Amino acid sequence: MVVILILMAGCGGCRKSNTSNDDSNSVSSKDTFIEVMPRDTFITVDVSKQYPKKELILQDIMDVEYIALESSDEFVCQGIVLYIGKEIMLVRNRIEDGIIFIFDRNGKGLRKFNRRGQGPEEYLEYYWSFLDEDNGEIYVNQIMRPINVYDLHGKFLRKIDNDEGWNRIFSFDSKCLIARERTDLFDNIPSNNQRFALLSKQDGSVVKDFRIYYEKKVEPLIKNSSGNAGAGAPILPVISYRDSWLLMEPSSDTIYRVTPDYNMTPFMARTPPIQSMKTGILLNPSIFTDDYYFLETVKLEYDLIRWEGFPTTNLAYDRIGNAIFEYTVYNDDFREKGPVNLAWQRTTNSEIAFFQLFEAHDLLEANEKGHLKGKLKEITAELNEDSNPVIMIVKYMSEGRRN
Repeated sequence: MVVILILMAGCGGCRKSNTSNDDSNSVSSKDTFIEVMPRDTFITVDVSKQYPKKELILQDIMDVEYIALESSDEFVCQGIVLYIGKEIMLVRNRIEDGIIFIFDRNGKGLRKFNRRGQGPEEYLEYYWSFLDEDNGEIYVNQIMRPINVYDLHGKFLRKIDNDEGWNRIFSFDSKCLIARERTDLFDNIPSNNQRFALLSKQDGSVVKDFRIYYEKKVEPLIKNSSGNAGAGAPILPVISYRDSWLLMEPSSDTIYRVTPDYNMTPFMARTPPIQSMKTGILLNPSIFTDDYYFLETVKLEYDLIRWEGFPTTNLAYDRIGNAIFEYTVYNDDFREKGPVNLAWQRTTNSEIAFFQLFEAHDLLEANEKGHLKGKLKEITAELNEDSNPVIMIVKYMSEGRRN
């Protein structure tokens, strides 16, 4: 099979001009004109095909920033990032002890609070926490429990009931959350759609409902012989895409985009149809830059005896070359660390594509061996074994660098 590249109406072929005001459609480089597909070009990816391999350098396609978290008696932490905003970052410890640390974007500790408990204004779990920086609010999404909302000092503001079992909840805009309705992988209840919705940030009521329809439910789950246990394949059903969000349902061949005006439109498709495959292969969206769409395929194969499987392949659609390839990305400041995983990084906002954690002892050891360079090497020179981790923030490339 071949990859089908379908241009949305309005493309009209690629532009070749260095005078156009539409920077999303064209890029000029001195006397050479580079063709770039429109930002929202619709593509269909053949998930069963083998593609050529290509290596990329992270700094060539993204802007990279390193932040050393302040290390003091008050702000000793393991640096597990909950959320990165434009001005502050939320951080927790690896062990869920309830503490939420707040650092500024330079890594300076501002404050911390702990509201863990079983009271009406407290939380039991806080793994899925995120920031609404514009409203100065922190959301703590407890699994199968209400969502608690606090101010930036830890003061309880309100509780949002979650009786309908919403999960994968994120901040959509100043008024709404975006969420996916929870499904029980073992209930075996027939259905023909997956529900997503925009929820009010005030009371959790449904502002707008979205459905992805399909012929038959394809569960990303390999069950044991009794059907009461198994292993679930990694899926990314809700993922940030600049000012929008992408919605993915394993049973459907289309990935959809929810735009800021609350509309859902087709964004990307896969082939062969998932319903026609004996062994299904899923297509997960990942990170989308002006030059590349990064994706991941997951084959629904798993050995429940060895507890291994779900083989994955990292794919990228090159918008300039109008082609798909299997990619490996390296951090030029720390290549010996190995490839950078783009597929399972948490995106946060229209500025930041993803972030990654570096432990201080790993950096010190790498620096002794001469494996570091650039800004990462400079920051490591100021660390010691007891220092807090360093956060690598990977941002979408600025327009000036692209041009």
